[in-house]
Amino acid sequence: MQEVLGRIGSEQVAAVAPRAAARAARRLPVQVDWPLWAILLVQAAILLGVLGLWEAAASNGWVDAFFWSQPSAIFRTMIIFFTAGDAWTDIGFTFRSTVLGFLIGTVAGSLFGLSFWWSRNYAAIVQPYLICFESIPKLALAPLVILVFGLGLASKVVIATALTLVVSTLTTSAGVKALDQDQERLFYSLGASRLQVFRKLVIPACLPWVISVLRVNIGLALTGAIVGEFIASQHGLGRAILYAGQTYDIALVWVAVLVLSTLAVVMYATVSWIERTLRKGVRQ
Repeated sequence: MQEVLGRIGSEQVAAVAPRAAARAARRLPVQVDWPLWAILLVQAAILLGVLGLWEAAASNGWVDAFFWSQPSAIFRTMIIFFTAGDAWTDIGFTFRSTVLGFLIGTVAGSLFGLSFWWSRNYAAIVQPYLICFESIPKLALAPLVILVFGLGLASKVVIATALTLVVSTLTTSAGVKALDQDQERLFYSLGASRLQVFRKLVIPACLPWVISVLRVNIGLALTGAIVGEFIASQHGLGRAILYAGQTYDIALVWVAVLVLSTLAVVMYATVSWIERTLRKGVRQ
């Protein structure tokens, strides 16, 4: 009797299971990804709509054109900025200071963090100073940096380096702490020297940590360069924004901000591409 009841129950379960699975499958949302051209078309439509509404609002007095400017005035100012102004000089100055600060801070910070592997005592002594330096608002020290290194490129590079150096150091040191001790002991058991362990194990293991901080550092380096140009500078997009604000040339402010945003997107995309390429190399 029990066998018959068990067989009837299993048959009922087998009959109900497909229907329950079908109902669950029907409840799953289906999302269709748009093609790239459709996404770009919608983005362009939104941008044109915002610009058209802005132009109409400024032309009809709905917003104060003196404080907000308008797209037509910004376009005319952009043409003057690139044809008769110092656009390329300012862009090149900001680009150089950002890239140099990014490279110096990332490389030096990564090497500094890797050096903690050689001595735990050395790491214990140095790390509290790094944490203290990280907690200091380094942008508040920018005026002192300007006084010491002058108005030229050097002071902007120093500020950009200061913002990226500690981040790279702390990130790489975290990679050193996460190193697999069993692998390290295995290397030593096979007769490897400390230098060989460092080259063959520590650096490859910490490389993903170094790569992960690249996109953060490019933003920090650009921030440091712009802040240095805000305080005192002979060239740069930050100086152009500051000058335009002081002279109430709102159209020029928008032009400099748009150029700066474009430069930031280009550098971020470039660093993202480098990061993806390096990650593929690490996996291989």
